[in-house]
Amino acid sequence: MRRISEMNFYHEDPNLPFLLKRYLDEDFYKWAEKELADFGERCGTVIDERAVHTDREGQPKLIKYDKMGNDISEVWVNEGYKKTVEETYNRGIVAYVHKEIPDLGQKGNYLYSYAQGYLLSQAEPGFYCPVTLTMATAYLLDHYGDEELKKKYLPHVLSTGETELYEGATFLTERQGGSDVGANETKAIKEGDHYRLYGEKYFASNAGTCGVAMVLARCEGAPAGTKGLSLFLVPWRKDDGKVNDLCIRRLKDKLGVRAVPSAEVVFDGSIAYLVGDPNRGFYYMIEALNLSRLCNAIASVGIMQRAFLEAKQYAYKREAFRRQLKDFPMIKESLVNLKVKQEVELSSVFSAISLFDRVMNKSEHVTKEAEALNRLLIALVKKESAEQAVRFAHEAIEMHGGNGYIEDFVTPRLLRDAQVLTVWEGTANILGLEVLRLISKYNVHKLFIDKITHDLEQIADDVGDKDRVYEGMEQLKNKIAQLMKMDEARQTLHCKRIAVLMTAIYESMIALQDASVGGARKRAVAKIFLKETWETDKCELSDLTLRYFDVIIEHKESVKA
Repeated sequence: MRRISEMNFYHEDPNLPFLLKRYLDEDFYKWAEKELADFGERCGTVIDERAVHTDREGQPKLIKYDKMGNDISEVWVNEGYKKTVEETYNRGIVAYVHKEIPDLGQKGNYLYSYAQGYLLSQAEPGFYCPVTLTMATAYLLDHYGDEELKKKYLPHVLSTGETELYEGATFLTERQGGSDVGANETKAIKEGDHYRLYGEKYFASNAGTCGVAMVLARCEGAPAGTKGLSLFLVPWRKDDGKVNDLCIRRLKDKLGVRAVPSAEVVFDGSIAYLVGDPNRGFYYMIEALNLSRLCNAIASVGIMQRAFLEAKQYAYKREAFRRQLKDFPMIKESLVNLKVKQEVELSSVFSAISLFDRVMNKSEHVTKEAEALNRLLIALVKKESAEQAVRFAHEAIEMHGGNGYIEDFVTPRLLRDAQVLTVWEGTANILGLEVLRLISKYNVHKLFIDKITHDLEQIADDVGDKDRVYEGMEQLKNKIAQLMKMDEARQTLHCKRIAVLMTAIYESMIALQDASVGGARKRAVAKIFLKETWETDKCELSDLTLRYFDVIIEHKESVKA
């Protein structure tokens, strides 16, 4: 097979080590840099090759029956996919959040895991979905499973090659409910020291390739709605190796992310084990949902970066009218605007991850205010990054012209894979409602404004135009005051607009923070970002992007006057 990419995704993105130096201690950073450089090379070469094969010829297939007509509901995946599974999990993308890194003698954290996910998503965002589900399963089992469950299953979920790997899954969605999880009907009936599940899950990703699944179900006599849902661990197979009284009705024929098998799964008396307090199942899953939303954001910024790299590479190689594309002013402007937005987006996501890491560390005291702010930032970056991933894929296709629409290039797959990220883990409407809920219940807008104000005060006045951000916060205060006077229906109508304004404020502050420590290039990035974000005259005849092309795209120190 011909090599599709020859890039080291870690070396292609100086912004990633810039961020890791800020958030990791020195020893951890030195170790992580070597590991990520090696993984970045693998993602930019062989893993990328496997991703192309999986998308085009090697998609998962359902083997419904064996030769004797027995329903075995197995899912076939190609050999390259299996190698990517082994290579990725053995690097500790899930495990090192929960157990020691042998070379360091200390546990890792989500920040490092998400850095791995960012590199992986540039090659195969579809495969990052099973990794996400396994991360969620590991978290739920580690924090809420009893000692017997953890002893039996956690070593497999956290395997880095020393024992058989059990990938994870989280099954929530049912036909009648969708995002309305409280409408779920799957039943759990007590039987000795375990339960039996009856019902179906309509969009169950990683079905057939997972070892265990975390499933929401309703115990007998439990109330309706989300309060009546309990969390269960369901092994895909029984101890004797037979399928655990469940079957796959069919695999979904999806637009993109074809690497992950998504299925309709039917439970017909499947053995299940209660996880944690039976009255807290939905709460546990919401915690895992925040983890998954950040994974979604990571996949999105990964697609953004890959789209930029493909656009840049093409612009530097392709000639038109006896000139390289990169020499045309409109192309220069497109590349600068893409890179500026992607860098600020990645920085914003990693800033949110740093708070998330603290919130998820149960050994630390975390206030309700910090938890609310954590949920808010996750909702903001998830919504924005998913929408930008689609835009970036579109821009990369346009940069390629007709070639961008041809499957020989990666750009069509980027667009297909990006589209689902606006749906997975909550649509823009759902995330807007999450913001409204946090405002109403926790006054999160006040916490948000206090945080932004505090962070801006730490930035020197000569770094960038802070006044634009302060003006944005005044707009936010006025709009929140208007929102609070509205009835519920009108509040739901406008909550997404509030989220958009909050995102602009948050990302602008992040751009200024980066500029305060990142030198002339980061100041140029912040200058362009703030102008693009807050400029009301969209027809202004400015050549700012051209003046900063060399410093932002080619990393040259001098800036044209």
